[in-house]
Amino acid sequence: MRIIDSIPHPSITISIFQMNDKYMVKFEAGMMEQTFKFLTSDVKSVEDLKKKISPEFIENTRKRFNEMFLQMKDI
Repeated sequence: MRIIDSIPHPSITISIFQMNDKYMVKFEAGMMEQTFKFLTSDVKSVEDLKKKISPEFIENTRKRFNEMFLQMKDI
């Protein structure tokens, strides 16, 4: 697995990896992370993948981090 690109964001680290026939987009916020996998056959290029990671996609991921944080806080 190797990192091939990133997407700038003020509060979340977004890294794009490639391994075998998959792209992996990893979001990191504090001690939490979320990874989404995409088949290279479904995505034309890294630039195409970056376009698919829309502001709405990022916002939904950020909201999920908030839910994850609350769940961690409960334990």
